[in-house]
Amino acid sequence: MSATPYRTPVVSKVKLETILNMYRRGMRTDNRDLYSPRNLNVQVGVIEKANGSALVKLGNTQVIVGIKLGIGRPFEDTPNEGVLQVNSELVPMASPLFEPGPPDENAVELSRVVDRSLRDPKAVDLGSLVIRPGEKAWVLWIDIYVLDYDGNYFDASMLGVMAALMNTRVPDYEESESGEIIIKKDSPGTPLKLNKRVVLVTTAKIGNYIVVDPNLDEEALAESRLVLAFDEQGTVVGAQKTGSGAYSVDEFYRAVEISRSAAQVYFKLLDSALQKNQGG
Repeated sequence: MSATPYRTPVVSKVKLETILNMYRRGMRTDNRDLYSPRNLNVQVGVIEKANGSALVKLGNTQVIVGIKLGIGRPFEDTPNEGVLQVNSELVPMASPLFEPGPPDENAVELSRVVDRSLRDPKAVDLGSLVIRPGEKAWVLWIDIYVLDYDGNYFDASMLGVMAALMNTRVPDYEESESGEIIIKKDSPGTPLKLNKRVVLVTTAKIGNYIVVDPNLDEEALAESRLVLAFDEQGTVVGAQKTGSGAYSVDEFYRAVEISRSAAQVYFKLLDSALQKNQGG
């Protein structure tokens, strides 16, 4: 899927040349090297009424994720699995580039990239969410809200989703004599079962350079972006390209290896942030 770009901000030729000159020295305007993500801050349990939640700040891009569980019916073709639903919203107050109204194709693209990155590698153990095969199962709703946008909501959103999933507890329940499922509202529940963790890494191609976690100016300059999903073993489990620019074979493989290294940085930053939240 290729989404229609937003009204991208105009970057002057002077600013472009300044950025390219910094790239030649291996630096960027926000004092990073070309292959390092921005500073990451993660808080979990930020939404009291949700079953799991997280607030992520990646540089100046901020995303909040809420997870809710409800009783539903499994899909007919997957009677032994729970249901996963991912929705996202680019909140108008996050950026003058975002417009009010129903989710546009850019928000839909974000939802689909996150959904595929969870579903294809079976990151969530959907089998553990079945109550009665073919009849009753937990529906897992993941809602993503981009609150502040300074480039690269893909990585920030996925980090928020993983943190929120790790914070999610499945409610305890009991069955009545008539077969009704009764949720125990005052019960602590059990941790959601995950098979693996996944992160997204976005790189932008600007001239002859490939940079990790592009900020807003870099996104405006990018000929194309490559969003790759990795598990903790460094396996690519999903991919999405946006923009009209092309990659040579060498550029593509270089982007994959750069992204693979950045993925491990994200996993370490995620662990560190969660440990701080737990007081560890």
